[in-house]
Amino acid sequence: MKQVLSLLIVMISFLSTSGAFAQSAKTASFKVYGNCGMCKSRVEKALVTEGISKAEWNVNTKMMKVSYDPAKISEDAIQQRVAAVGHDTDKAAATDAVYAKLPGCCQYTRKGAPAGSEAPAHPHK
Repeated sequence: MKQVLSLLIVMISFLSTSGAFAQSAKTASFKVYGNCGMCKSRVEKALVTEGISKAEWNVNTKMMKVSYDPAKISEDAIQQRVAAVGHDTDKAAATDAVYAKLPGCCQYTRKGAPAGSEAPAHPHK
């Protein structure tokens, strides 16, 4: 009887804990500038950190979808992490120095860029 009661208590506490996390999880979508699969790998890898459970960037739509715990990381901090690896977002811009280090195929046309400064063609997807 004690074992059954102990098991029941453990199960209830587990379910209430997992339910609490599910309620605190938040999803954000924002634009991330980039061009190809290398960009996708880079920006998704930048978001492998505590507080982020999922990050997926769509190369075609340029939209990033992130599931995160707002108690551990803010949406602004998430966008700053993406900018830190060279990709501009809705709210954060990469520094010129970091952007310049991107491979040519990953350099996109930045807002305010001079005419004729298009990114070079890239041979891969």
